[in-house]
Amino acid sequence: MKNIMKTRTPKFTALALGAAMGLATFGAVTATPAHAADIVETAQSTGMFNTLLAAAKAAGVAPMLMNDKNLTVFAPTDAAFDKLPAGTVDMLLKPENKETLKKILAYHVLTMKVPAKKAMMMPSGTNVKTANGEKFIIRKVGNTLMIDPGVGTKATVIKANVMADNGIVHVIDEVLLPPSVQRMMDYKAKMMMKKDNMGNMDGNM
Repeated sequence: MKNIMKTRTPKFTALALGAAMGLATFGAVTATPAHAADIVETAQSTGMFNTLLAAAKAAGVAPMLMNDKNLTVFAPTDAAFDKLPAGTVDMLLKPENKETLKKILAYHVLTMKVPAKKAMMMPSGTNVKTANGEKFIIRKVGNTLMIDPGVGTKATVIKANVMADNGIVHVIDEVLLPPSVQRMMDYKAKMMMKKDNMGNMDGNM
């Protein structure tokens, strides 16, 4: 999906990888802070978040990511969005699904700065309240940080501490679905399956 937001000249320098004192290591990757502009400009500069940026614009959350201070964003890559069932992103980008999309995106945002070191100091199983009012669970497996909605797919932080002027970005490998949205989608899928089964029964009579 093409990035439909206006491209700005990035101030983001390449993220340095390697051992950095005081920072947590996620798998084989240790992230070092780099100076950046706001979160949207930072995401644009990497080329990895085109779908996320298009979704943020469609849902009306881009201004928050540009202007609000002290945010932490768990940012799914384009590859993470590609893991969703076929047609899901196009469906969510429709105007009638704006509120659902907004719930999903706000679920990836914390209204406080949580650098990697702080996250790794939290006990595994800690519940954290997100910008949409619902919570997710911080889990740790060795030096790997995982985000668990409690239902549905968990995400792994694959790159940490991408610094922006108004917050921190942690890159994740899955799209997080808030529990309320996951339950709604499960219910709809169940009803569709029930309808299909009834249709099959009628056709066999």
